[in-house]
Amino acid sequence: MANIEKKVENLLKEKIENLGYDLYDVEYAKEGKNYFLRIYIDKPEGIDLNDCEKVNNEISDILDEANYIKDQYFLEVSSPGIERVLRKDKHLEQNKGKEVAIKLFRKDENGKKEYQGILKDFNDETIMLEDDIIIERKQIAQIKTIYEW
Repeated sequence: MANIEKKVENLLKEKIENLGYDLYDVEYAKEGKNYFLRIYIDKPEGIDLNDCEKVNNEISDILDEANYIKDQYFLEVSSPGIERVLRKDKHLEQNKGKEVAIKLFRKDENGKKEYQGILKDFNDETIMLEDDIIIERKQIAQIKTIYEW
């Protein structure tokens, strides 16, 4: 599914940027028996429903013409939200020095399945949090920002 996400991102990136938005991420997922193509857009002042509708209307035909996805799917265009999932290196780079929550696929050698802390650095193999906490990327199920309410 990652291949479809990359192809869709390459297809739509310029169009979405020309509309005045940043293409934050593309997610193609199967949930139950349904497939979902989620396009996450952003801009400095935030995203509202009108922005999502505008982008949806502009990209629907492009996606249909490209025909990358053979299965029937639901198209969703939305904001990445306040607490953002960090799936790409560019997301990690943008959030260095900020607090993040990390969930692992299974408990690690310390018996922990979740970590929270300041993102200090990362490389292809690991994520480094404050207090010299190093987590292997292959163990990570999800990383997201934390918004203090």
